[in-house]
Amino acid sequence: MDTLFLHVCCGPCAAYPLERLLAESGRKLELWFYNPNIHPQSEFARRRDSFAFLAAVHGLQADFSAPYEPAVFLAEFAQRPSPPERCRRCYALRLGRAAEEAAARGRRAFATTLAFSRRQKHELLIEEGLKAAAAHGLDFYYEDWRPGWRRGHEIARGLGLYRQNYCGCVYSELER
Repeated sequence: MDTLFLHVCCGPCAAYPLERLLAESGRKLELWFYNPNIHPQSEFARRRDSFAFLAAVHGLQADFSAPYEPAVFLAEFAQRPSPPERCRRCYALRLGRAAEEAAARGRRAFATTLAFSRRQKHELLIEEGLKAAAAHGLDFYYEDWRPGWRRGHEIARGLGLYRQNYCGCVYSELER
């Protein structure tokens, strides 16, 4: 079975998808944290570190090839679009970059742990994932992991993972 390139937004959102994906016989995963939307830097670090801990618990390597770089997000969102357009553009930014990275590493498919969250706009997530995949000759693997919401939070609580209460972008932080 090919290696699935998994874009990770944070540890709690990765807990249940990792449990499911690792239970699939022969499934290999490559984990990648890319989230220029997260603000402030302390929030970025908490989410990154929480995910790193979760990956270590599973004996997996976590890749953090992109540093904290809010300028990428802020340049794209300077006009402060409102949801759902802001969310669509954020998915396009992150999933586009994930597809680019997956293709550069020779992977044939990618997925995102954003598909775990009840707070995400799944229709837009799927649309942008498919667009990103097509642009790079990949498959977008989408599984609706929301039915595992409680299980994912049980795992996160049990491991003492940091759990945030907003999507991460500066605008959602201001709006909460």
